[in-house]
Amino acid sequence: MSQPPAQTVVTLYTKPGCHLCEPVARTIAAAAKVRSFTFAKCNILDDAAERARYQHAIPVVTVNGREIARYRLSLQELLAAIDATAAPAD
Repeated sequence: MSQPPAQTVVTLYTKPGCHLCEPVARTIAAAAKVRSFTFAKCNILDDAAERARYQHAIPVVTVNGREIARYRLSLQELLAAIDATAAPAD
């Protein structure tokens, strides 16, 4: 019996008042209309390690833990990254 594929997780690293994060969040919302994935929004101020790592780089977007974008994200980039997670391993 084969296992179902793991759910794709799209994570947005952000903080309150981040003006660059708003359009990226809208892109993620648009992707959710055409692809199935779990969305996680992480406030970098809640975790010292994330704050140190991303304090000058947000927004950062990861798909299944792999960084795919900083500062800007197009819908096409996000959909391609999501689709790549569903591709069978060779």
